[in-house]
Amino acid sequence: MSDTYVECLVARKPSVILTFLKILLTMLTVVFVLFGLFNIWGLLIAVVTGVGAYFATMNANIEYEYLYLEREITVDKVMAKSRRKKAGTFAVEQMEILAPIGSHRLDSYRNMNTKTLDYSSGTAAQPDRRYMMVYSGGVKVILEPNEEMLRAIQSVAPRKVYTD
Repeated sequence: MSDTYVECLVARKPSVILTFLKILLTMLTVVFVLFGLFNIWGLLIAVVTGVGAYFATMNANIEYEYLYLEREITVDKVMAKSRRKKAGTFAVEQMEILAPIGSHRLDSYRNMNTKTLDYSSGTAAQPDRRYMMVYSGGVKVILEPNEEMLRAIQSVAPRKVYTD
């Protein structure tokens, strides 16, 4: 039995607010380091703004990596191309439906008051390549898989995956 292995990497659209915050905190760090040469409070504020700039930098550049292996979809969050955090694991057997986000097949799921997890690029490009997966327990997951990953999932669960 051969296992299908598919990998897909999607870059999230950079947040304007986080990009602005990253630049602002970096500039404030430089100013307070120079000010800290004359005053100890300047160095303390420089450390605080430096830590804030670090976290803003990590969260400004986010990519999502989808991995399909052995009937499981694993989503990892890659921050600033240096740190990886596991975002979720979804078994294909527990998936209710996977369809394009604008598909009429999702009409009965749209009004559900459930948790929505967005692991896509965050932009509605033309044509829209985002898909919504409704997972058991009523969790909606927004993904942006490539064609190879869709074919692999569809080969395992043909009645749950739609590409219309």
